[in-house]
Amino acid sequence: MRYLILAAVLFAATPALADNDPNRPTDRIAADLGIGEAVFIACFKPVNPEPSKYPSGAQQRANKAILLPCLQQANPAITNDRLDAVMDKYRPEGAFRQ
Repeated sequence: MRYLILAAVLFAATPALADNDPNRPTDRIAADLGIGEAVFIACFKPVNPEPSKYPSGAQQRANKAILLPCLQQANPAITNDRLDAVMDKYRPEGAFRQ
């Protein structure tokens, strides 16, 4: 019983992360963008993050073409620059754009 309680506590304390990019806290990203976490996760699902963490310009544009319009449906105030700033804030290796 003790192990079950410990497992439940650890699970509850783990931050929510995107399935295809487990390094970013979706709850905090969504809050910074002014949208619900479920919306961010749904919009991020079709995005293909670069495993090496340094996507090419073409890959960045392709991912942004998927992600930004989806997020803007939930919050039209999200701009390209705002999305970049928020995503860079939570990028484990630090800001990609300097």
